[in-house]
Order: sequence, then structure tokens, then C-alpha cells
Amino acid sequence: MSDVVLWDYPKSSASYRLRIALNLAGIEYRIENIDLLGKDHLGTDHLARNPQGFVPVLDIDGHRLTQSLAILEYLDATRALGLLPVDPAQRARQTALAHAIAVDLHPVCNLSVVGFATKGEEPARTDWMRHFIAPRMAAFETLLEGFEQNPFCCGSTPGLADIVLMPQIYNAKRWGADYSGCPRIKSVEAACEAHPAFIVAHPDRWTKPA
Repeated sequence: MSDVVLWDYPKSSASYRLRIALNLAGIEYRIENIDLLGKDHLGTDHLARNPQGFVPVLDIDGHRLTQSLAILEYLDATRALGLLPVDPAQRARQTALAHAIAVDLHPVCNLSVVGFATKGEEPARTDWMRHFIAPRMAAFETLLEGFEQNPFCCGSTPGLADIVLMPQIYNAKRWGADYSGCPRIKSVEAACEAHPAFIVAHPDRWTKPA
């Protein structure tokens, strides 16, 4: 049994990111499911792991780490994943690309935010998701013009932008947010969908049938 433990919820975008990165690194890991709908994240046990009550939490190398972007940075530094280039200017540009989703879009579509804003009622919840996802995916598409999709967001190997994009694509499909007019995103999506690290990380692989 692996000593690396990922406290995870399958449909969590942040958890999905880490599954991709751990797979890219070839790290064996064990998943402990934290049921967000069942409020497991607010229980005493999980709050002891992360006082914020968020997933993911990763136990690795004798450390307990939180916040997906910080954990991705740790994995990149310790496993030489090459998620970002060394050149400072190019690194900043690619980080900004990734943050356009991970920092600017993902938080407003977080379960707790949407639940508070819409009281979990339909069609308000779906309208909220579509309202924020579709235009920000279009903006990401425009940002991609500054990079060569060869075939991934910024080159020939998966990087930070790809790791944050694919969970957002999953959310777009889940909520019916239209990104059909985004050919660059579509091409990256196709490349990632064919990559083993992304295939194994997909939420459908980890979600138990109802």
C-alpha cells in the first residue's frame, strides 16, 4: 500500500489536478474519498487535516500539504515535472495562463460559493455556472493565441495550464457551458484525452455508481 495518500473528492477540480500531476510523476498513491455532498469536509477528522475544510490534502514525503497550486509547485520542484519553463518571462506568462482558470474562474464555481449564491436551486445554479464558465473559457482561448499548441497548451509536453484546463473542461461539459467556438481548447482537449495520466485521473474513473 502506498504511503502517499490523497484526500480527494472525484469531481473536485482541485483534486482532479493532483491526480493528473501524480500520474505524470509516476507516483503511486492511495485515495481517501471526502464526500463533499455528505459534508465529510466539515467533519472533525478532515478539519484536523485542513482547517479550511477543503480538498485536496496530500500526504507525501512525510509532509501534509494543502492547496492544489502549492502542491503542484511542490511536485514540480521535487519530481522535475517541467510544468513551467525556467525562463522568468515565459514562466510568468504560462503561470498567468493557468491562473486565468485556477484563480479567476474556479473559485466562483466552487460548490460552497454556488450553493450560497443560488441556495442550490435550479435553474439558478446551472445559469450561474454557464454565466461564468463560457466567457472565461473564451478568454482562455484568446490567451492561447500567444502559445503554440504542439499539441498541449504551451508545447509538446503537458504543463500547468493543461492540468488546470482539463478539470474545467469537465465542469463545462457537466453544466452545459458552451465552448464550441474554442478550437485551440478543443485541440488541447483531444491531446490530453489521449494521454494516460489524464485518462486515469478522470472523475468517471473514481466516481462510484449511484
